[in-house]
Amino acid sequence: MIDALKTYLTNRAPLPDEAVQRIYSLALERRLTRNEALFNVGDVCRYKVFVVKGLLHTFNNTEDGHEHILQLSPENTWTLDVESYELQTPSRFSIAAVEHSEVLLWQKDDFDMLLREIPEFKLFAEGLIAEYVHSSRRRIFEMLSNSPEEQYDAFIQANPELAARLPLRMIAAYLGMSLKTLTRIRHAQLQR
Repeated sequence: MIDALKTYLTNRAPLPDEAVQRIYSLALERRLTRNEALFNVGDVCRYKVFVVKGLLHTFNNTEDGHEHILQLSPENTWTLDVESYELQTPSRFSIAAVEHSEVLLWQKDDFDMLLREIPEFKLFAEGLIAEYVHSSRRRIFEMLSNSPEEQYDAFIQANPELAARLPLRMIAAYLGMSLKTLTRIRHAQLQR
């Protein structure tokens, strides 16, 4: 897994080999089977997670059984429940594998130490946070202002590879619409 992390960091945040080795030395490797949870609602999110292989989703289920997906995390992305991680409080979300996945995990104390030890890594992490905030705000705005058809089209344009890997019910849960609505949209598009 170190090769995947090294390639990712080299392409995104040129760091000396010693820094990459130090970052990797504090990581825990974990393999998840399809549908296996990394943690569940009520657990404390204790790790920053880098997805080496596979696909994770951050979600919650309402009392009536509807799933709401907050985030999709394919290869070469980071994930966590920020609020639970930062405050070390029980999470309102679960993170689980959509498909067989391999991840690297850093405990909060270890990751904080890396940020103090490696200034370039801290700058990189701050840039990732800014990217996440920007994309989250863009997604919220699109959900508030676009029609379901526009939301689906934007999702397909931005994530063609994810669309092929996700069942329709998960795409609907990510877009905040019912499976019935998404099925109607797709059927209408096929008729054109």
